[in-house]
Amino acid sequence: MIKKFARNSIAIALLVGIGMTAAMQAQAQERVYVIDQRDVVAVSGTGLCWRTGYWTPAAAANDPAGCQCDRDLLPAEKCAAAPAAVTPTPPGTPPASRPTSGKVTLAADALFDFNKAVLRAEGKAKLDELAARSGEINLEVILATGHTDRIGKDRYNQQLSEKRAAAVKQYLISKGVEANRIYTEGKGETQPVTGDQCNNLGAESGRNKKLVECLQPDRRVDIELIGTTR
Repeated sequence: MIKKFARNSIAIALLVGIGMTAAMQAQAQERVYVIDQRDVVAVSGTGLCWRTGYWTPAAAANDPAGCQCDRDLLPAEKCAAAPAAVTPTPPGTPPASRPTSGKVTLAADALFDFNKAVLRAEGKAKLDELAARSGEINLEVILATGHTDRIGKDRYNQQLSEKRAAAVKQYLISKGVEANRIYTEGKGETQPVTGDQCNNLGAESGRNKKLVECLQPDRRVDIELIGTTR
């Protein structure tokens, strides 16, 4: 009886241990920042949070440490009620690198032909400038977000915006930017900047030249560089 009870106890302990390990692994996978044994985010010597392989801008917005670590990447309203913690700097500590952020909005028509996702020569030249700028800072991340106008079906426009953002990423990689530093997203026609100013220009068709020209600002790629100065 004693041996049988001991075996059962060991089996239960193993099952509990496996369950706890699985739970811990699941919890770790939900976090997109490296957490130490004190449940505190691990940071580099310059105060930057260490990210896990699960990090994406969207996942960072749902991580408890997102506002602390990547405030500049998250929507303003997400961190409005969570001010960044300020740690007093000991006397004599050299100044840390200053965070830098720059957002560039490029007209999609300058990067691609109408209704296409293949980079034009003029578009490559603009991205060359962007790649050069990324090499002048300690780059953290580049966010490339594609947008379209409202002409055409929603699903098609969503796919087109994603393809354009992906084309930007592939070109920047070819210019030496690390692939894991570039995140892409397509917003389709969901975030127009023209408002209702083009509503009275007739049928929504690619053959309606006046409408196509009016909606040009909506066809764009927003590219944001985030890092620290050297």
